[in-house]
Amino acid sequence: MKRLRVLASAYACNPLSSLQLHPGEDIAGWRLVEQISRFHDVWVISHSYNRAGVEKGLKEKNLPHVKFYFYHLPSWLRFLSRIEFGKRIYYYLWQLGAWKLAENLNRKVHFDLAHHLTFGNDWIPSFIGALLPIPFVLGPVGGGQKTPRGLRKEYSLYGRFAESARNIAQWFGRRDYFRRLGLEKARAILVCNQETEAMIPNRLKGKIFLFPVNGILEEDIRFDIDPPPDHGIFRVLTAGRMHRLKGFALAIKSFSLFLKKYPGSEFLLIGDGPEGRRLRKLVHDLSLEDKVKIIPWLPRNELLKTMFSSHVVVFPSFRDGGGAVVVEAMAAGRPVVCLDSGGPGFHVQPEWGIKISPNSSEAVIKEMADALEKLFLDKALRKSLGLQAKQRVEEFYLWDRLGERLQGIYQFALKSGSKYPDLPIEH
Repeated sequence: MKRLRVLASAYACNPLSSLQLHPGEDIAGWRLVEQISRFHDVWVISHSYNRAGVEKGLKEKNLPHVKFYFYHLPSWLRFLSRIEFGKRIYYYLWQLGAWKLAENLNRKVHFDLAHHLTFGNDWIPSFIGALLPIPFVLGPVGGGQKTPRGLRKEYSLYGRFAESARNIAQWFGRRDYFRRLGLEKARAILVCNQETEAMIPNRLKGKIFLFPVNGILEEDIRFDIDPPPDHGIFRVLTAGRMHRLKGFALAIKSFSLFLKKYPGSEFLLIGDGPEGRRLRKLVHDLSLEDKVKIIPWLPRNELLKTMFSSHVVVFPSFRDGGGAVVVEAMAAGRPVVCLDSGGPGFHVQPEWGIKISPNSSEAVIKEMADALEKLFLDKALRKSLGLQAKQRVEEFYLWDRLGERLQGIYQFALKSGSKYPDLPIEH
């Protein structure tokens, strides 16, 4: 396949991963751009907040086939990006401006393909995809996942209001003319979980590909899975932004239940965010200060080291589209306990982890505690799950492998849907 001229829309694309904004999307955008540039010439339109990180990243890793263009809305609209729901309005408006920039670039470059990378959201339209007169690939996108009904009571009053507002916005967003136009025009639609796949009209199913929004670098994988150091403590770990949708309170409560039977255990929660104060109060109320350690954000290499020193990773997110922590735990050869929902439910299968049905808070707490007990008592099971998790990462989640799959999807898209069985693509 010849080198294409690819236009990439990547609002979030930052190798430094801006913790205050959207770290998962930032890294995904950057890695996807890296992979596309292995095979093609890429022009990237991104938000200006990424400029410093991108410039530093380009100094550390030369990407000769990539050109970046940064765009931001007028400063008087910046207040929208500081309000939870306002962020969606800001992003919608940003895409309009990005489309005008893309239109001007296309007159000069004459792109072969446009690819919307980030934000990975199925219910906010891509104006570049809908309006540019060139072949279009969308995704990977999420957004179809919702907080399970039985777990909504875990949210504060404001959290319930915010979730309801999101549901309403999704209903209107999926009826947006430009969203529907973009889906119809897309030659390939990449989705990162089954819930989002279900939101795509049935007539378009033939161009849908399950494609994770999270990957792993080969250097982050240990080829021999060492057991955690024998420090006499069974260590359970979770990590991520302390946001209401992550379900960390349920993880703490389930560990408290598990701890009553197995007191030689500890729980590490790595991260920070708006739920931090509430989670620290919960630890205090349950008298777990000696057993639950809340650690601020760690550099990624330190986080991976801490995973290697842990026995099990839990990640009870209610509606995560991706779930990078899950893939990192699998790469570390550690079994994962998660909810059967969103990205984690897609990443984890019974051969290499334990999924909990998201029925009710009480049921999740008990079943998660039971899963910890099962893994605590059966060292052989822990090792078996960990080995198969690592194997799954090597086969499916290495960024270079994802880049090769994307190359196959581009061929599919440019052949107007003609599928070549030997290409590394999976419906």
